[in-house]
Amino acid sequence: MQKTPPAIPGTYVRMLFDYLEGQGCAAETVLGESAPAADAGGLSYSARHWQMLLERAARHLDDPALGLRVGATISPAHLGALGYVLLASSGVPAALERYVRYQRLVHDVSPVGYRLDNNALVLEWSAESRGVGLLVNQCGMAALVQFARDITGSDVAPLAVHFVEPQPADLAPYVALFRCALVFAAAATRIDFAVSLLSLPLRQPDPALVAMLESQVQQRLAALPQKDDLAQLVRRHIASALIKGEPFLDQIADELNMSGRTLRRKLEQGGNTFRVLLDETRLQMAQGYLRDKRLALPEVALLLGYSEQSAFNRAFLRWSGDTPSSWRRKMFIGLAITER
Repeated sequence: MQKTPPAIPGTYVRMLFDYLEGQGCAAETVLGESAPAADAGGLSYSARHWQMLLERAARHLDDPALGLRVGATISPAHLGALGYVLLASSGVPAALERYVRYQRLVHDVSPVGYRLDNNALVLEWSAESRGVGLLVNQCGMAALVQFARDITGSDVAPLAVHFVEPQPADLAPYVALFRCALVFAAAATRIDFAVSLLSLPLRQPDPALVAMLESQVQQRLAALPQKDDLAQLVRRHIASALIKGEPFLDQIADELNMSGRTLRRKLEQGGNTFRVLLDETRLQMAQGYLRDKRLALPEVALLLGYSEQSAFNRAFLRWSGDTPSSWRRKMFIGLAITER
């Protein structure tokens, strides 16, 4: 099956045109093309096209940190109807869940998931973020942090921001915007927030507005081309859902805008089952958590959606043929031998 190329919505791309105009530049002259309409509807740009536009603007302004400055100007309008749905959500947890569920409408390049890691709320982008370029990642990270500040009405700062790219010569723009620990040449593109972010109220909660606009968001999501790798998409939704307990097929199907029966049938056509994908995702995440010495086994169990550690122990033994404590001990012994 031919892959669907990643796309950036026109409303998001317009952020760059708006920024250049604000700097006194003729944006269409600098970028060599017309600006998308304020309500760009279904207009989208390829990931490479978006990267090229940012590179043109950065060269024109001689600003290697241009992505940070563009992302910091984000407004709900740059996310279309979804921006106002997030702004009007009941709280940060609801806004975060909707952002992950509908993220293809924002930035259909490298999907983001979230998890609790000790005292941090971790948002981590997929491996595709390595191929989009520093300017694109700058913009995405800055936009998320600034949007979190805007919808909460607070000057929240992350605990740490991780870039997969090498450290730039000038860190000042990063320090000024993020005001936190910066990690470059990192294993993954990610932002760590304090868990307390989840308890902050939003500035404009409006259940009626959410109910009205979310149907538009769902319609736009349904209109997007289907991804070719349904199994991988299900794994990502499972990983995001585990923070709230064990996910079920119907729950994930609803997030993918299909019935449970349809999702089961499509997975079976690809030689998969929901249970196998759930177990595979949990095993992969469990091994990642077990590599973190700070996490006690009961915490790992909770992060994987288990209410009791004993259930996690039995499941991990079934998956790997080893108990979690034994697997962790062998892993650290192996690391110690390797480092000698």
